[in-house]
Amino acid sequence: MRLSILGAGAVGPGSAALAASRGHAVTIWSPSGQGAEGLEEFTAEGVLEGRFAIRIAPSLEDALAQAQAVLLAVPAYAFATLLPRIAGALPLGTPLLIAPAASLAPLVLEAAMAHRGPRAPIGAMATTPLGGRRIAPDRVRVAMIRSALEIAAIPAAAAPSMAALAHELFGNRYIAAPDALQVALINANPIIHAALALTNLTRIEYQEAWPQYGMMTEGACRLMQCLDAERTTLAAAWGHGIPSVATALHRANQVPEGPLHAMAQAIAQGRGAVLGPTDLASRYITEDVPYGLTFYLALAAARGVAMPVTRSVVTALEACCGQPLSHNPLLEGLDWAGLPQALAHGLGRVDSKPPQ
Repeated sequence: MRLSILGAGAVGPGSAALAASRGHAVTIWSPSGQGAEGLEEFTAEGVLEGRFAIRIAPSLEDALAQAQAVLLAVPAYAFATLLPRIAGALPLGTPLLIAPAASLAPLVLEAAMAHRGPRAPIGAMATTPLGGRRIAPDRVRVAMIRSALEIAAIPAAAAPSMAALAHELFGNRYIAAPDALQVALINANPIIHAALALTNLTRIEYQEAWPQYGMMTEGACRLMQCLDAERTTLAAAWGHGIPSVATALHRANQVPEGPLHAMAQAIAQGRGAVLGPTDLASRYITEDVPYGLTFYLALAAARGVAMPVTRSVVTALEACCGQPLSHNPLLEGLDWAGLPQALAHGLGRVDSKPPQ
């Protein structure tokens, strides 16, 4: 297939390598206009190795016009600016996958396209197909490829077809989920990253080289478990069950499930030192708190669910970092009462197929 990937940080090039390794023709576009430099031909190392040649799109419109499928892989804080642009340029028959689908981003895109009538489904991935880092302009390290992850769609009935599409592109096992709200709650990164940032704040400020799995101590893991318990209660209030943080670590790293700190030790032994952030502007804070934990709190307020530990972590990190982490622009104007209906059936769609 002709796949266009929007985003050239770490996940975008890594996903490009994964798709190219499966025989797909990949185009990549960088929202900054500079991030794709060096990716015309680049090397992947780690659990995926090879040299890959891909096409660099000069514009968003070019990337979308060329594609049979699109993957959006940018930080959640880029959604507010980028989704309206995509809504105006995405061909109606082209399916788009969002990875990860944080803060109901697929519904935000759906609302922006509601006036356009019949169109392809929007896919919502619980997390990214793989994890890694871009270590040079023409080098990407793929640290792990997830064995399985959930995917939903808008409208919800299209989830099996989106799962089949994602599997064809990337090869992982994709589990069709009931709706995009469930997958927005499944991603464990907000819990893991926020807890690690809070318990290692001074290491981040001193720019120490600290191994994040090595710092998943019993105390840090107890905080993660408290956050996880509140998230599970929240999901149940909205009619969903979700996998635990332990299950997420198992899927990402193939270590046996058990106590979180023991799993972290096994991951550290298997993968070596995976270094944590060294800047308070890290996405562990600027993305995973507003578009993860703050999102949970908004959902909780709509259903009257108490999340005192989650609120305390947001408040503490906001105070320590001096940043407005309790603001999430994707939630503005969201109709909580109409949310289940919108997720199930979409907005502005009619009972006819999109143009091919």
